[in-house]
Amino acid sequence: MTDQEEQSLKETKRAEKQAAEEIKQSARDQARRKDTLAREQGIEKDQKERETKRAKKQAAEDIEQSARDQARRKDTLAREQEIEKDQEARKLKAKKQTRE
Repeated sequence: MTDQEEQSLKETKRAEKQAAEEIKQSARDQARRKDTLAREQGIEKDQKERETKRAKKQAAEDIEQSARDQARRKDTLAREQEIEKDQEARKLKAKKQTRE
């Protein structure tokens, strides 16, 4: 073989080796992208589940708070009505005493 033929053969082998390495690297990159995508999708799913759970908990707390507020308003109204009745009774009693 001549030097030129040997050189050509070496370059061909080097090119084949480089092409094979590029194919392997491409496969590794693709596998890494697939893993990354799967991991990101898992994280997104977990976040959605946490958000749903948080929203349900918040809705339950809002309902409880609304019930407490309603009970407090009802109690306040009842106290105010009782005070008003007592005041009316005192006024009537005072009117009766002034008439006598």
